[in-house]
Amino acid sequence: MSQIEMLLQYSNRFYERQFITRKAVNHALLTQLEKLLDDYFDSEETLKQGLPTVEHLAESLHVSARYLSDLLRSVTGKNTQQHIHDKLIEEAKEKLTATSLSVAEIAYQLGFEHPQSFNKLFKKKTNVSPLVFRQSFN
Repeated sequence: MSQIEMLLQYSNRFYERQFITRKAVNHALLTQLEKLLDDYFDSEETLKQGLPTVEHLAESLHVSARYLSDLLRSVTGKNTQQHIHDKLIEEAKEKLTATSLSVAEIAYQLGFEHPQSFNKLFKKKTNVSPLVFRQSFN
């Protein structure tokens, strides 16, 4: 094995070990991410900027997008995009059950340009369409 390969292996092990040894810091970052997503969806940001991006969240947390996804995957088993989608579905379910807004209006409020994209994601994540989900509550 060449010395460069060995150096890369050591570097990779060191990089991955930090996710195990820095649990308190990692959980603090996870808490910050949750607050950031809550604030983003509670504000009018989705109307102005659309869905939050991995890059936007990473920048707000002062880490790289790759680092954020690696950290989340090691702590929760999900990457950053999956966390965004989970929060989005949580918000959508709340709006579908607590408001009389149409599915299209909810899609726009959550930052989707096209309601079809929202319907597709919602169905993929919950196995039911937003309309069927709403009807199951009434």
